[in-house]
Amino acid sequence: MLNLFLLTFLLAFSTARQLSSPLGPVVDLGYAAYAGNTTSPSGIDDGPVAFYGNIRYAQPPLGNLRFRAPAMLDESGVTSEVLDARNWGPPCIQRPAVVGIGTEDCLTLNIWKPTNASANDRLPVAVYIHGGGFYANSPQGFPLYDWVAQHPGGLVGVSITYRLNLLGFLGGSVVAADGDLNPGLLDQRAALEWVQKWIGEFGGNKDDVTIYGESAGGASVVMQVAAYGGSKPVPFRGATAQSIGFGPTNTMDQTNAFFESAAGFIGCPSSGSDAMPCFRNASLGAIVSAINRIPNGAFAPVVEGAGGFLPDLPSRLIASGRISNVSFVGGHCTGDGKTFAVGKPDDFQSDEDIRRLVFSRWPGVSNATIDKALALYPEPNATGSPFATQWDRAWTMAGEIIFTCMDWFLAEKLAANGVKNVYSYSWNAPDTVLFEQTPYRGAAHTSDLYYLFDGNTFGNAGNTFTPFNTVSLELYPLTLIMIKFQSESVLSKEAIAYWTSFAATGNPSADKKATSPTWEQFTSSASDLTSLRRRLMLNRGSDTATNSTMETITEAEMERCQFWMSQAVIAETRV
Repeated sequence: MLNLFLLTFLLAFSTARQLSSPLGPVVDLGYAAYAGNTTSPSGIDDGPVAFYGNIRYAQPPLGNLRFRAPAMLDESGVTSEVLDARNWGPPCIQRPAVVGIGTEDCLTLNIWKPTNASANDRLPVAVYIHGGGFYANSPQGFPLYDWVAQHPGGLVGVSITYRLNLLGFLGGSVVAADGDLNPGLLDQRAALEWVQKWIGEFGGNKDDVTIYGESAGGASVVMQVAAYGGSKPVPFRGATAQSIGFGPTNTMDQTNAFFESAAGFIGCPSSGSDAMPCFRNASLGAIVSAINRIPNGAFAPVVEGAGGFLPDLPSRLIASGRISNVSFVGGHCTGDGKTFAVGKPDDFQSDEDIRRLVFSRWPGVSNATIDKALALYPEPNATGSPFATQWDRAWTMAGEIIFTCMDWFLAEKLAANGVKNVYSYSWNAPDTVLFEQTPYRGAAHTSDLYYLFDGNTFGNAGNTFTPFNTVSLELYPLTLIMIKFQSESVLSKEAIAYWTSFAATGNPSADKKATSPTWEQFTSSASDLTSLRRRLMLNRGSDTATNSTMETITEAEMERCQFWMSQAVIAETRV
């Protein structure tokens, strides 16, 4: 009787209390309470969006938790302390790695919500998973302030930090025996499960979560859709994968060899029961040294086998239908292939140049497969060839091997499975900064990020933000008249409207800008193999409207994609 009385008292106390802080508005989760920040990007207080950063979603992956799946937080008890959540959490250890830049204790997330949103408002939720090749980057380059501020019906935004490179993707049989494979992907899933449990306190709807990601983040989205071969429920209802960054997955022999290299640099045995305890007790300096001395790409998602998070290559899971049937938007930048063709236009003059340069990223592709590929991409002088130059053949091939065809492949399978809300796109507007550096790449890889995230340009040194285009003209003496050319801003607002509309309704056109074209579904009849496959091409236009338009995917492109997606050598990892 006494226990029942005490429980009733505690419940009444926890629901009645009103924690406050001079730092900012407070969201109280019971086990933790957070003070957020309502300063807008322009520095004006009491903006339309409140930000809460550095929120833990799992225990610090330190000591015995290193190289293991994320451990749940202790969410028992009731706190009276309000934590300062006005700033970002630290990034995870990057590559190149530097002691003091980034940290192992990095499993945090960030939340944006309308300032006036309160618990149980049940607003749609958009969760962003950053890219960076599974070895670099952090949520700080991808602020969701504009997404939340612009959406007319209210939206909650979330971004995730997850373990990278050696700390997130150390593989091999020794790790499998005493640890967990792919903890970086398991971090993402743990963050999504935290969102399921607590996003309601920030005004979000746990049953209306959509995940987003670009490049390695896009690959992460696909792997979340294909997780456990579709045998377990997913903590989201929709997924948007941008420029899905896959490449050749390391073989088991390669993965074990990279483990042995790491053991040698760290000073641990490469086998036996003492290996993983040694890895877990190693200094961070030794870990950093190993990260920097082992080739980039050594540590990325691996296939785990039956029962694992990744029981097989995602391409095979998709082909066999072992995926979760969720609403889907998939697309790519038209210059993705130009970014990864491993050469400049003048470098491609013959078939041999394509063999030597394009396929340097694909050492497992046989000569016979390359011969078949070249036949699918007719030479520039061949009758009916769509390619004006060898460069056009090269970059089209480099793009379709991974970026163009993977989004088409998943869209095709989901539509065939009866998912109605399936949409496709191509992004044809260059990142202005990248275009000025390498104009031959056009809408280069990551160009979409420039428009979705405040002029964001991702480079080896991290993220930079460039103001959208504005030009000043002096028309009269002593008079300065500002003429604003806003074609970048117009496309930014159009794209954000599409992206957030998909989060809110499953239909990117439901809350589109009035001047934007209707984004048609990928196919009008999934059961009809002759049905046209359609996608939206996003383009810059004037300072009042874009030149975005719908286009039909050609039969030749689909034929080439069917070829690439049938190749076992076209597997998944980092970009």
